[in-house]
Amino acid sequence: MDMPLETSDSFRLGTPELVCRWRLSNSRLPLENRHLRALSQRLVRGASLGAGLLSWAKQHIEWTLADGAAAYPDGVLMLVVDDAGQAAMTVGPYEELHATKLAHLVGRAQTARSEARETGVAPESLWVWHDECLYWGIDEDAHASGAASLIEDLARTLGTPVERSTQLLDDARAGVLDVDEAFLVSDEHGVVLARDHAGEEGRRLRDGYRTLLARTQ
Repeated sequence: MDMPLETSDSFRLGTPELVCRWRLSNSRLPLENRHLRALSQRLVRGASLGAGLLSWAKQHIEWTLADGAAAYPDGVLMLVVDDAGQAAMTVGPYEELHATKLAHLVGRAQTARSEARETGVAPESLWVWHDECLYWGIDEDAHASGAASLIEDLARTLGTPVERSTQLLDDARAGVLDVDEAFLVSDEHGVVLARDHAGEEGRRLRDGYRTLLARTQ
């Protein structure tokens, strides 16, 4: 079910410049404030998104999301901004990520890093647990996505040291990454454990994310 938030008959969305995919729970957006904060830090064609667009997004999430997500209450809210700065939202079904070996997660994180170098925010990032430290594969100047900011805060609350690593993804692609556990943090999929490198640290953080979703039920 589409949830068009721009109802003008003359409205036509142009070439997408930015696409955000945010997980819903019970027709609500559990990480709303974090997602909107990350949205405010994103760029389109090198320019910051305007306050008007942010206000528009917040209003429509608050006013129309519950009705618009009726068919897919645990689906995905997609926000698209085109090359002219116009925006639209739609809600669709959530599809679980099935390719979860470390190599697949690294590929997704690489794609997200390329997006971050254009927009300032990576919607997905690779995290590695090694030597009693959690390494976050993100560039130093990149902003955290909504889900990543949650996991960073949750890890620190649990007493887990977190360090950014700009080299982590390059090492992973080169096959020289030291890793005890690995997982992907995604605005759409939450915490996805690498099937071939799963462990207790990742499970703790995944459980924390799932608890947040459950509180909106």
